[in-house]
Amino acid sequence: MHTYTTKGTCSRAINFDIQDGKLTHVQFVGGCNGNTQGVAALVEGMDAKEAVRRLKGINCNGRGTSCPDQLAKAIEQALA
Repeated sequence: MHTYTTKGTCSRAINFDIQDGKLTHVQFVGGCNGNTQGVAALVEGMDAKEAVRRLKGINCNGRGTSCPDQLAKAIEQALA
């Protein structure tokens, strides 16, 4: 299980695992509950590299990042 402390978002952390290259057990701690649950449900079972490709660079209200972008950064760090 990976835990990533987010930066610049309402969520405080993201917990997830990568098994056989696929994302599992994705859970955001804090943040906009409905949105983070939706993102987690959408990426569950998705190829980790594909999730990074789709989520990286999403900007929330001019913050320069977002919860999906932070998930992409977390995945990149876990894959490194």
